[in-house]
Amino acid sequence: MWFDTHCHMDAPEFADDLSLVLARAAEQGVTGILIPAVRVKDYEKVVSIVDQWSELIPQICFSLGVHPLYTNEAVESDIATTRDSIEKYIHHPRMVAVGEIGLDYFVDFLDNTKQEWFFEEQLKIARDFDLPIVMHVRKSQDQLLKRLRMIPVSGGIAHAFNGSFVQAENFLKLNFVFGFGGTITYDRSLQIKRLAKEYPIESYVLETDSPDIPPVWLMDEDHRRNEPAHLPRIAEVFARERSIDLETLAKANLDNIKRVLPRTRNFL
Repeated sequence: MWFDTHCHMDAPEFADDLSLVLARAAEQGVTGILIPAVRVKDYEKVVSIVDQWSELIPQICFSLGVHPLYTNEAVESDIATTRDSIEKYIHHPRMVAVGEIGLDYFVDFLDNTKQEWFFEEQLKIARDFDLPIVMHVRKSQDQLLKRLRMIPVSGGIAHAFNGSFVQAENFLKLNFVFGFGGTITYDRSLQIKRLAKEYPIESYVLETDSPDIPPVWLMDEDHRRNEPAHLPRIAEVFARERSIDLETLAKANLDNIKRVLPRTRNFL
């Protein structure tokens, strides 16, 4: 059984064939998918996808939050809407975290003061509801750590992590695990491969970030859209890097998910 901890199944790239995408995932043994919302206006859509497809993907679940890349278009009242939505769905059996939230200092079009404010306010929501977070980490590791120490939460997933070993140690101390996906299949991803090899198996979860971060075997295709059906093959690469068998990796993935996202124990 495979669980993909990061899939944007509400993205427009899946609008025309979502049922086929999820069917392919199920055929490959992907029985769990976490869909992190990225904008307030997508919250209801994300929940409806989870409700509609829980029979085909029995461990499908969701989180709600405003992604840093969408903070330029967000308004202050989106924080109140997010808090109200979390309260509305807190008893939904498939609502597991606040996210995708975080900081992104890689792109240059963002208002950094604004994205930092949104991150801090959403940390307060996670703290108040005792929820973990699904966190976007891009060129922002130290600033994220600073704010996580100011506004502690129960932990969560550092999605697509690519920081230093010192930064990784600090995230681990705060009960975060690292999401590994398609980038581990790239020959040039030396730091990610080192992290995959050298940290304890308790430090990782698997993800695709569909429709983004295509694995290397899609890079020469005209249609590079990533999807959760690729997770088992990504897992094979990860397992080779760590010299472990797939059964051990699949079990560790689930154990780590249940530890950092405790509400998944309701259905895993």
